[in-house]
Amino acid sequence: MICPTPLSPGAKVALLAPASPAAETALAPALALVERLGLQPVVYPSCYGETRRGYLAAADARRAEELHSAFSDRSVQGVWCIRGGYGCHRILPLLEETVFRNNPKWFGGYSDITALHIYFNQVCGFQTYHCPMPAAEPEPDPYTLNGLKKALFGGLSGEVSNPADQPWQVLAPGYARGPLCGGNLSLAAASLGTPWEIDTRGKILFLEDVGEKTYRIDAMLTQLRNAGKFRQCAGVLLGGWTNCQPEDPGKSLSLRQIFTELILPAGKPVMMDLACGHCTTTLSLPMGGVCAMGSGTITLEA
Repeated sequence: MICPTPLSPGAKVALLAPASPAAETALAPALALVERLGLQPVVYPSCYGETRRGYLAAADARRAEELHSAFSDRSVQGVWCIRGGYGCHRILPLLEETVFRNNPKWFGGYSDITALHIYFNQVCGFQTYHCPMPAAEPEPDPYTLNGLKKALFGGLSGEVSNPADQPWQVLAPGYARGPLCGGNLSLAAASLGTPWEIDTRGKILFLEDVGEKTYRIDAMLTQLRNAGKFRQCAGVLLGGWTNCQPEDPGKSLSLRQIFTELILPAGKPVMMDLACGHCTTTLSLPMGGVCAMGSGTITLEA
């Protein structure tokens, strides 16, 4: 797995929207964050909303071409998705693998961007970053900002810790070590049966989601279970499940019950409540980077 060169102060960073467009009012704060971090934003048309096509930032071909252009531009050191939304898996058939293989560079985002993390990690062989996005988190809190800076500029290694008031839980003890994979549950489940199906063999599988009913989370985890993804992985890290409430609490399983019934039978170590995902306070993670978990600790290896 290639680890692209971290960004440096003054580096040019391509901002683009490979999924949904950012709100018009979100662009100025997003650019302000990038500049406060000491980076030079190179803003692609998909960020402005002028190319918008319904819930997509632009037509599929245009969004794919922006990725090709950003990775091919030798003056650009990194590519940072301005937001997620919906649409990344629509452009996967349009991506030219050789463009990215020949020009691996820093890439970050989360949520719908999970489809691209899987593509770049598995198909193109380079590490990416599950991290906040400028239009989604324009004013990150100190904890989030600290992790983001490490993801951008280097140093995202060593033992991971949640915020002091947000302890994680060990659902199944044990030790596991392997490359990180995954991200948003709905995107991981949607990859099944495609040429870009998530490969969990020997890996630490990280999952999170937002705005899903508990029965929907049950359904997607069941799909991953039935596809052997928990049996094949080395361990499982469960992040934030923001606004994931049951329609009728009195007639629903809890998330913990769902995790216990669908993931634990695979016999792998499992930890939940990692502060990462669609959370106000969130970690940054190196997707494709090696992670070790055991004895209630999580360690990222440089």
